[in-house]
Amino acid sequence: MKYTQLGRTGLKVSRLVLGTMNFGPQTDEPTSHAILDAALDAGLNFVDTANVYGWGENKGRTEEIIGTWFAQGGGRREKTVLATKVYASMSREGETWPNEDRLSALNIRRAVEASLKRLQTDHIDVYQFHHIDRLTPFEEIWQAVDVLIQQGKILYAGSSNFPGYKIAQANETAARRGMVGLVSEQCLYNLAERRAEMEVIPAAQEYGLGVIPWSPLHGGLLGGVIKKEVEGGRRASGRSADALANSTVRAQVQAYEDLLDKHGLEPGEVGLAWLLTRPGVTGPIVGPRTAEQLDGALRALELELSEEVLAGLEEVFPGPGPSPEAFAW
Repeated sequence: MKYTQLGRTGLKVSRLVLGTMNFGPQTDEPTSHAILDAALDAGLNFVDTANVYGWGENKGRTEEIIGTWFAQGGGRREKTVLATKVYASMSREGETWPNEDRLSALNIRRAVEASLKRLQTDHIDVYQFHHIDRLTPFEEIWQAVDVLIQQGKILYAGSSNFPGYKIAQANETAARRGMVGLVSEQCLYNLAERRAEMEVIPAAQEYGLGVIPWSPLHGGLLGGVIKKEVEGGRRASGRSADALANSTVRAQVQAYEDLLDKHGLEPGEVGLAWLLTRPGVTGPIVGPRTAEQLDGALRALELELSEEVLAGLEEVFPGPGPSPEAFAW
């Protein structure tokens, strides 16, 4: 396993992040535990979740599955860098009540306590804001975070889905309070979706945040989806199906698969390996539903992309270019 520092911190994390969103909804508890064990055995020490995972009437279920895994002992918690998130409402349908969502000091405090209980741990290593809160000032958010750090319940704060200007605003406010501020940003970033290169990633680099891309294969679009259709009759679904309905996108994905077939490379592994070459990226989030999918993700760590392949990828999926030159002079 390869490791790197998380942004400007002294925290060492693996260059792949184990995403757990499937644990509960699609992957049962024993299989989830097996995946967590396999990841830890491979040296993958960074595990990401969110309080809302489990969804619907089962919000919090994913954290509970991780908690029962920690409870087995064997150094599982001690070896894991644990990240979870707060923002979305945890109310059950028909039970909506004020202050059970967003980033008020009250909800942050309640959400941390609830996550700690489900996760069966006494602290969260990286506590992330799942979305921006346009109603709560950062002064209030950082006050709540400061208290939790003093109590030892969280160690670092991170963001997810923040635009560049909010990263700047958050960290400038933190600096005025003498706080470390955000140390990571989770953003949608992959070969097919590179808008983060415009403002988000430059802001993260400027302020020393580690970039953690989610959906690194763009909902399966970059995982060899057309080849799977042709060879196995497995049709695309969800985001991939919607994207492939666009003839321009389909031609682009076909060119991507043809390029990699020419070089004998697997699309899913290349999608991850490409992200590992990008400036500022700590590591992409992989969300395996099975142990076999985890094995495929781990192989990406050993994949060295040639200059020819990188140039070909850039031709198929051109980025927006540097900011502000991409949209100004």
